[in-house]
Formats: sequence, C-alpha cells, structure tokens
Amino acid sequence: MSQSASLGVLLDHAQDKIALLDKDGEFSYVNDAAERILGYDPDELIGTNTFDYIHPADVAAVRDQFIDAVTSETYTSGSIEYRFRAADGSWVWFESRMSNVTDEALDGYVVSSRDITDRVTAERECKEISTRLRELSSTTSDVLWMFNSDWSELLFVNPAYESVFGQSIDVAKADPAAFLDAIHPDDVPAVKSAMECLSAGRSVDMEYRVNPAKNYKVWVWVQADPIIEDDEVVRITGFVRDITDRRRRERQLSVMDNLLRHNVRNDMGTILGHAELIEETIPEAADRAAIIRRTGADLLDSAEKQREVIEVLTGSSSVGPFDLVPIVEASVDTVRDRYPDAELTVSMPETAPTCGIDELEAAVLELIENAVTHNERAQPVVDVTVSVGDVVTLTVADDGVRIPSMEASVLTGDHEMDALYHSSGLGFWLVYWVVELSEGSVAVETPESGGNRIRVTLPTRDAGGSAADGE
Repeated sequence: MSQSASLGVLLDHAQDKIALLDKDGEFSYVNDAAERILGYDPDELIGTNTFDYIHPADVAAVRDQFIDAVTSETYTSGSIEYRFRAADGSWVWFESRMSNVTDEALDGYVVSSRDITDRVTAERECKEISTRLRELSSTTSDVLWMFNSDWSELLFVNPAYESVFGQSIDVAKADPAAFLDAIHPDDVPAVKSAMECLSAGRSVDMEYRVNPAKNYKVWVWVQADPIIEDDEVVRITGFVRDITDRRRRERQLSVMDNLLRHNVRNDMGTILGHAELIEETIPEAADRAAIIRRTGADLLDSAEKQREVIEVLTGSSSVGPFDLVPIVEASVDTVRDRYPDAELTVSMPETAPTCGIDELEAAVLELIENAVTHNERAQPVVDVTVSVGDVVTLTVADDGVRIPSMEASVLTGDHEMDALYHSSGLGFWLVYWVVELSEGSVAVETPESGGNRIRVTLPTRDAGGSAADGE
C-alpha cells in the first residue's frame, strides 16, 4: 500500500470531518466522517462548494476567514464556529480549523471540522437558564445566594441583598465574611454554627436579625442547603426572606392575647362570683343568675380556645412524628371523665404512625368533645375510629343535630371569617388550622340516617420517621 493510500485510510477513520479545498472553497477530498456526521457520501461533496452548505448567517464570516488564510503571505491558522447543512436539512455546528499550509502533493487547503452541536446546544440552554435566573433574581424581594463549600468565596447574590441586609454587594463579594457584620451580634454565633452544619452537609432553617442601619430590626427567615457531588460539599446555596412584618404581627398578637386573656379572666371571675352570690341569696333571680354564670363560663372557655389558636398560629408549626392511637385514647378518657353520661365507642389498630404539629392532641380532643357537647340527646353516642392505609384516618361520628353548613365549611377550609358572617366558636377553627399545618385535611359528612361524620386524614409515617405521600 502506498503512503498516500495509507494516509487516506487513516483519515477515513478520523472522528473529525477532514476536507481538502481549493482556493475558491471547492471540495477535492472529504473523509468518511462526512457520512457519519452529516449523512453525505463523501463523493457527493466532491466538486461542490463548501460555502453553499454554510448557514446564510455564518457564511460571510467563514468566507472572510478562509480568504484571509489562503491569501496571507505568511503562515496563518485559525478556527471558527458555524453551522453546516446536513443531508437531512438540519444544521450541524462545526468548529473548523484552517490554515494556509499546503504543498503540490495536496494541491489544496486542509480544513478539519469537529462536530460541536451538543456543546453549543448545552451552552445555549445554560445561557437561557442563566438569563431567566438573572431576570427572576433581579425582580424577587427574596435574597438568593451561593457560596463555595468553605465560605471563602461568594459565588452569587442578587440585588435584594442590599435592601434586606443594608450592605452593598461589592462589600460582600470583596470579603465573603462581611455579611456577618450585617447580622445582629447576638445572632452571629448561631449563624456561624449553621454555616458549619452546611459545610458538613446538613440543611439549615433559621431566623435571625439583620441590617445595622435599621438597628437590626429586620427579621429574616433563611433556608439553606449544601450541594453535594461525589459525597463532597461543593457549594452552599439558599434564600433569605424578610419576615419583619410577620414577626411584628406575631408579637402584637401575643401581646393582645395576653392582655385580653388576663382581663377576661379577671373580669369574668368577678361576674361569675357575683352570679353565684345572687343565686344563693336572691332565689327569685336564681334563673337569670344561672344564665349569667353559664354564659360567663362559655366566654372563659372561648378565651382558652383563643389562647390555643394563638399558640398554633404563632408557634414554630414544625411537623413531627406522632402515634395517633395514644392521642385518641387520652382524648377519649378525658371526654369520658367530663361527660359520664356520654357513650363513646372506639375502634383502633395497635399503632397509627403519622405526622403533625404539637397541637394535634388539642384538635383531636376538640373534635370528640364537640361531638358530645353539641348533642341534645340525654345520652350522646359517639363512635371514634382510626384506620391506617395510604393515609391515617380519624373518624368521629355522632348521632346529634347536623353541623350547620357554615360551621362545616370552617373545618374543610372553605369558609373565610369576616365581620358580617362568622362561625359561632373557635373550636373548629382550631381543628382546621392544626390539621392544615399537619399537612392533613378534613371532610364533613351528614349521613341520611342523621348525625355527623367528620373525617381527618393525616400523612402516614414510614419506618424512618418521615411522612409518606398519600393519595
């Protein structure tokens, strides 16, 4: 085999498309890669002009570089990216290297072209995603950020950082630890501890105060996660949300709650004491005094439920593991002690692993007790059932009067309280909020036979303690 024939075999096995062009760009040789990459038989291209296959938007630039190369009096080489039409009409991105090196044996100019379509597509997708992320991050009021694994480099932060933390982005980028200067001194140790947790591969969810220009009165909620590759933390990312208004409302709500409960308890204590005295000393007014006493007791009960509701709405509301069975057992025992005339039947498995917030027991007690207290029968009958399947279900069925649709809509979350149309008590609101924060739901049924059936569904808990998805 001649040397030229051997060279041809080697070229045909090359991964890149290798072509020989004359000074006008006409093909005099193309290796077999043209068929693999473009779908052309190499012989189809011989005698045709390469510029006829190049995308109209790219052809001028490619032609100029080719002419510059072949007309240069000194050695010249370079590369250029462009689109080349394939046999099926699609466009293949090439990175071609061309030079003016030639000799009489070749009688042309060698152009080596590599298929970079996948790379160009990936770069374009990445650029589009980056553009969208920049647009989103520039318009959101949340602070989005990313550090490297040891917090020595701030890789990204959006403009919202400056208004929330009261520190310029330039300062934070120049000194990645500078953001600690914008945090309340009392909160810095907890933040540093959180940073260590993130570097160790654990997620963080916390609240703290920032912005010295505003006397650190800006409260933020931070969620952050480590990005792990090959079992190693490579970056740390998160977002920061200004929750100052929420914290202020919670504080105001707590103050008003304490003040209201204190005043109601003291004033109602006085009223109830005088009502009892009237009952004892003025027989002809005993009936009216009894009404005052019962109404006052109901108001005290509402104040206690109001306290429980406030605790639910202002608490951490973190969902944790529970076994529903002992919760139901304790609630049933409490109702039996308070209402000995009621008939309660219970059907439960040995365990019912679920998830919920800490106030779940209060909600269960409220449902069972409500089924007794709002039953006009002398001996109310209440059936309590717990079942475990895709979800954990608590069913409380009674034989009392049907729950008004307004009250039922509170339980199911279909009712909004306003100044003109409101439900009669806080008990169902307590149940609704507790179940919602426990990632569950409530349904109210009214059987044709009468009474009510309230179903509470909660997520099941797997063996590892986490909530499993239910239908």
